[in-house]
Amino acid sequence: MAYSEDHIALAAEYALGTLDADERTQVETMMTVDSEFAALVQAWEFRLGTLNQMVGLVEPRPVVWENIKAAIGHAGAPQAPLVLPETPAATMTPPPTTDDPEFGSAFDPEPSQPSEIRQSPDIGQPAEIRRPPIQARFGVDDSSNMIALASRVKRWRGIASAATAIAAALLVTLGLQVYKPDALPDAIRPKPRIQTVEVKTPAPAFTPSAQYVALLQGQNGGPAFIMTIDGATKNFTVRKVGAASEPGKSFELWLISDKLPQPRSLGVIGADDFTARPVLSGYDPDVINGATYAVTVEQAGGSPNGQPTSAPIFTGKLIETVPPGSNTPR
Repeated sequence: MAYSEDHIALAAEYALGTLDADERTQVETMMTVDSEFAALVQAWEFRLGTLNQMVGLVEPRPVVWENIKAAIGHAGAPQAPLVLPETPAATMTPPPTTDDPEFGSAFDPEPSQPSEIRQSPDIGQPAEIRRPPIQARFGVDDSSNMIALASRVKRWRGIASAATAIAAALLVTLGLQVYKPDALPDAIRPKPRIQTVEVKTPAPAFTPSAQYVALLQGQNGGPAFIMTIDGATKNFTVRKVGAASEPGKSFELWLISDKLPQPRSLGVIGADDFTARPVLSGYDPDVINGATYAVTVEQAGGSPNGQPTSAPIFTGKLIETVPPGSNTPR
């Protein structure tokens, strides 16, 4: 149901509590018979309810209550009726009367008096004057129009006050949200913005242009393999020197470091004199520099489970042969 502006204003003033007793009774009657109007009033109460949350309790000073009590006591005292001062009756000598039948008595009342004057029986009391009722001009009674106009002005004044209060509350709320959000209630307090920034620190780069060599040798002391690593690309090359392969077996290269939970396979060493692999690119420079490189004898094609199946027969550690920034002789 579409309501007029007067009905909406009446619901807003009822929510604000600015109506008098008769108007509140009218609104409550309308709420009883019209559920949609009751919902409209509840909507205004919900909108204006945040004003109560923004205003804290203020205890009035004791002098305020004393002034109120004094005013109530003064107003409750019975007031004496207003008494007009008594006017003493003037003593005057009545003029002689004439009994001329042609002119009549000198004190005959004139029939054209605009008002009726009745003398009080008590000479000391003033006379009561009765005037004829004043007729409305042009035959129209404007009292109902004046009452309707005053009610409408009061209603729009209440709407303006409510709009001003809502705007002030919103302004205060926005100001508190920006400058002092902790002072707001939990229901309207803005949630703190948490921004997670992930900063990735790159691993220390392997020294460019450096060359590293590891001699993989057994217990007899003779070199079996020579392993070289390029510091720029982390590619390694294994050269077979004195190791003799067994039929049906393969040599497999392992990286062993205390920073890793278990040995890592670097692949099977081929039957050719040189074997190149790029598998070290996924390891940190600290792991590569401090690791022990070992060779085990596995079945053809390498370990079946990714772990060494026999003890290492050749081991060695890296040493730096060409320092960074130096030029190799040609």
